[in-house]
Amino acid sequence: MIWKRLNLMTLATVLAAVILLGGCYRGKPSSKPPLHVVPNMDAQPKYKAQDKANFFKNGSAMRVPPEHTIPRGYLRADTIYFTGKKANGEWVEKNPERITMDLLQRGRERYTIYCAVCHDDAGYGKGIVTKRSPDLIPVSYHTDALREQADGYLFDVITNGSQSTLMGSYRHQVSVRDRWAIVAYVRALQRSQHATEKDVPPDKK
Repeated sequence: MIWKRLNLMTLATVLAAVILLGGCYRGKPSSKPPLHVVPNMDAQPKYKAQDKANFFKNGSAMRVPPEHTIPRGYLRADTIYFTGKKANGEWVEKNPERITMDLLQRGRERYTIYCAVCHDDAGYGKGIVTKRSPDLIPVSYHTDALREQADGYLFDVITNGSQSTLMGSYRHQVSVRDRWAIVAYVRALQRSQHATEKDVPPDKK
């Protein structure tokens, strides 16, 4: 029992010393070779971007993916959901996401982050950027043309931007589901600014 305790104490002391020494010298220049606790992680047998590779005829390590292969996470089998267009190229009329309060709240959150700066909180195109750049006139969501546009069109503009309005693409900043959430929230904004008495629930009149 005594030897076991001594061995455990010795092991704990060694581990503590390694941790302390590693913390003391981390980030500091040294002429000594680094300590590789797990060498397989530090020296992996792989090629980096733009590396040469004698294994291939053209000497390049970067390879063209085989035909018909798709990177993981980039399968776009559902054309309607990922493009906002039908198979015939026409815009999808209705949002493919189920409209719920959670979706609208998510849309409002993403809209506030990415859209309100130009289109303002109510969607009239009078965001803070117009104060700094008077020549920049963002589109209002409350024009008859946009109110009558298909949901797929709004999704496409968020995804690919619009040359006519100088709006850039947000495909990399906003996920596909969040784009549809923003579309749903924009529709809610439009309805809130053009509501009629018929839109008021009977129990609220």
